[in-house]
Amino acid sequence: MLSFTCDYTQGAHPKILERLVETNLEQLPGYGLDHYCDSAKEKIKNACKCPDAEVWFLTGGTQTNATVIDSVLEKYEGVISARTGHINAHESGAVEYTGHKVLPLPEHEGKIRTEELEALLKAFWEDGSREHMVFPGMVYLSHPTEYGTLYTKAELESISAVCRDYKIPLFLDGARLGYGLMSLDTDVTLPMIAELCDIFYIGGTKVGALCGEAVVFTRKNAPRHFLTLIKQHGALLAKGRLTGIQFDTLFTDDLYFKISRHAIEMAELMKKGFVEKGYSFFLNSPTNQQFIILENEKLRELQKQVAFEVWEKFDDTRTVVRFATSWGTKKEEIEELIGLL
Repeated sequence: MLSFTCDYTQGAHPKILERLVETNLEQLPGYGLDHYCDSAKEKIKNACKCPDAEVWFLTGGTQTNATVIDSVLEKYEGVISARTGHINAHESGAVEYTGHKVLPLPEHEGKIRTEELEALLKAFWEDGSREHMVFPGMVYLSHPTEYGTLYTKAELESISAVCRDYKIPLFLDGARLGYGLMSLDTDVTLPMIAELCDIFYIGGTKVGALCGEAVVFTRKNAPRHFLTLIKQHGALLAKGRLTGIQFDTLFTDDLYFKISRHAIEMAELMKKGFVEKGYSFFLNSPTNQQFIILENEKLRELQKQVAFEVWEKFDDTRTVVRFATSWGTKKEEIEELIGLL
């Protein structure tokens, strides 16, 4: 059975497993206070070209989003997100569970638009009854988005400028950040993200690690006692070495970027195969997620041999489905898929 369901269905990159085995019997301090975590943090700051950054390791994407948003916002504030943003659509109400409302904006192929963001903020602050409303206290983006699309440098610059005008932080969800940075169709770099965002995270779970995300506060702006807050949210590993060793490995010899580029190369090969076979795309994704429109009968037939994500209904006879490549996808698997098509 071929599987293109998601990019975290495999374990971890072999080099990570090797390092975990090599260091397994070392006695190390807990909770991220070991030298591997320190080394990984320095490598990440160097990659971001952001020496003032503060880096923290958390267990997974949902925990990271909920912990960061809850820790940064005041009790009366909410977070602005695209309607399809992960925190609004696929995190089981984790943000709302912390007591903060998600304030949705229209999405345009997964992205928000600067003018609509500015209009929301302007309308709120001009409303005489705003004290009875949820205050917009943060802007949340995902890059890549849930549709595999990417913000351009110009789009990030304009959104960042609005956030700074209204003095609210810009938080970028980078669960799949490697695949965005290594896309063949992007003008955004890691240092740019560090410059334009107040907070972002580098995803490990979906990009070669067993688990873990690296949160970067770019301006020494982490909440006070953030380690305590991470623990309160259940996102702190006692064996913090697990995330430290993994990220130290990912950011040695550009491994994170190399394996991300591999996923993009496999996605481009897959995309070419779909085109040659005459399949229609729901949208143009430049990353590792490809969205195809399948006739329902063909979908059921293909599901007998291939695992993929059923995304949404397109019309009465067709469905949008997602195929995702990853750091571990093999060229032979793509070729087999194309043969089945």
